[in-house]
Amino acid sequence: MRLRPLRTLVALAAACAVVAVPAAEPAFAQNPRVDGAKKEGKVVWYTSLALLSAEKVAKLFEAAYPGVKVEVHRTGSQRILQRVMQELQAGIKIVDVIHTSDAGHFVLLKEKKLLAAYTPAGVERFPAGFKDRDGFHYGLRATVNVIAYNTKVVPAAEAPKTWTDLLDPRWKGKLVTAHPGYSGVTATHVLALVHLLGWDYFKQLAQNRPMIVQSAADPPGVVASGERPVAANGGDYTFYQVKKKGNPVEIVYPREGVPLVVSPTAITVFAPHPSAARLFTDFTFSREVQQVLADSEGLYTGHPDVKYPADKPRLGDLKLLMTDPEELEKRNEEIKGRFVEFFGA
Repeated sequence: MRLRPLRTLVALAAACAVVAVPAAEPAFAQNPRVDGAKKEGKVVWYTSLALLSAEKVAKLFEAAYPGVKVEVHRTGSQRILQRVMQELQAGIKIVDVIHTSDAGHFVLLKEKKLLAAYTPAGVERFPAGFKDRDGFHYGLRATVNVIAYNTKVVPAAEAPKTWTDLLDPRWKGKLVTAHPGYSGVTATHVLALVHLLGWDYFKQLAQNRPMIVQSAADPPGVVASGERPVAANGGDYTFYQVKKKGNPVEIVYPREGVPLVVSPTAITVFAPHPSAARLFTDFTFSREVQQVLADSEGLYTGHPDVKYPADKPRLGDLKLLMTDPEELEKRNEEIKGRFVEFFGA
């Protein structure tokens, strides 16, 4: 597969402004699906979105629709898929909405006919890269994978600027990386860099003995504490949030390109709370909530009316590396297996 810039997303980053978001909009309350959702009482959401961000979205929804709770189950993308499949084998059907950062999961779930076709209001204006052509899943948010470092430990002039800079022996014992066997963001990252630099890149990176953590949301804390001063990968939105809180973290967008991770969401065909699931899905794709994801959470979205904070780079200014969801699904075991082979974990 040839990597290429995602030209259809360039327009998403044209503006840079922060917009306040109301907790609820009158249009939401007028939705005829509200009564059904209130009777159901809740929506069960399996999500790989960082916990604080997921809880923020849940609270916004509950404020907009009193009486409808969001039951948040947050874990890594790979664990979500594993849990769903194990529950189904045991005859357990409790999840309404599935959201992970591994687009390949939705190829598999769609093939197994486990997703309900549903098109959230307004997504017809989203770029093609955020939409399943058959209407089964849509990109809720996006991030790019980056390098980050602790500014108290690593001088800016000495910080790695490219992916290959991380191979320098000077970073031996000073790196942290997330695991593709847990994180969909990292699985996407690995495949993108395999196309760009080959498997030999990861074989060499392993020689610098990076700390292995699970989620792509874990490296920011490790870097901020100085335990390992350089992150070899991670979604930029998690580093952005940590930096905004005053931590000594700086983000690097490598010039070779940054893997773009579009994170889909879908409603299960067996959803026990179907009205609440559809109401929640519409809510998360509204401009207001998509703006929250951009403003305070540092995420990119497919919504063309979202404005981005001035301290976030525009997607049009970055070289974006894409991965094909079908290839990601087909090579999932290879990605995890080679990573374990090289890194021993």
